[in-house]
Amino acid sequence: MTTTAHAAFVVPATAAAPAFWRPAAVATVGAALATTAVAAAAQAAGVSLAIDGQQIPLFAFAQLTVMFAALGVVFAAGLRRWATQPRVVFIRTTIVLTALSLVPDAIVNASIDTKLTLMLTHLVAAAIVIPVVAARLRRS
Repeated sequence: MTTTAHAAFVVPATAAAPAFWRPAAVATVGAALATTAVAAAAQAAGVSLAIDGQQIPLFAFAQLTVMFAALGVVFAAGLRRWATQPRVVFIRTTIVLTALSLVPDAIVNASIDTKLTLMLTHLVAAAIVIPVVAARLRRS
């Protein structure tokens, strides 16, 4: 009769947890670059990026994307710590907030192509940041 022994490896919970901050930061920077690229491409195609006659500078797309993505990442970090279902809460909340973020773009005093470009930048940023951050939240 032979006996086989298996060594059990214990991995600390902190090491087993998927990386969170670095991928979230990379997604934030990627979203900022993507929204700026969308705005630059629209501008190059002849779309005015003016609201009430005031031109939106291209760097503003990156700034606002970083600011709001960072808020979303901090929100997700809080959910990681205190929510029983952080992924579900994060996805549902960010989808609602993304939809709500389209409302000001729809009612702003600008041309339709400007409104659509602004809406597209919101959707592009959300499409980049939400899945990356959600993937790093535990399933319940």
